[in-house]
Amino acid sequence: MKILVINGPNLNMLGIREPGIYGSESYEALVAFIGRVCVDRGVEVECFQSNHEGAIVDRIQAAYGAVDGIVINPAAYTHTSVAILDALKAVSIPAVEVHLSDVSAREAFRQVSYAGMACEATFAGHGFDGYRLAVEYLVEHHGK
Repeated sequence: MKILVINGPNLNMLGIREPGIYGSESYEALVAFIGRVCVDRGVEVECFQSNHEGAIVDRIQAAYGAVDGIVINPAAYTHTSVAILDALKAVSIPAVEVHLSDVSAREAFRQVSYAGMACEATFAGHGFDGYRLAVEYLVEHHGK
């Protein structure tokens, strides 16, 4: 099984940006964590991060026919990007949404997830462990 992990804007600033909300570990630590989770489960993984909406849409489209599942943390684009929603719907690849923080307990504007509308499950508020839960979900429901 091959999984693509997509991380949106400002996740490259993990450990620097609001550590009280997002934790003190770096983006590099997150990528290493995801790699270990996937190796342990026999999953091939590619991690992608961009601060640019169009680059995220392009990467989702390029995943068509190339991956078995997508784990996506659209970050701020969660609440604004119909383009990411449409890209996820277009490729019809099983997708799971992840958020480091519990977005349901945060500001009112964070209560709508466009990307989540195209995802089978959402794991929010589990920190890095949300990515493990997302990978395990995809392996359990779509593993080959």
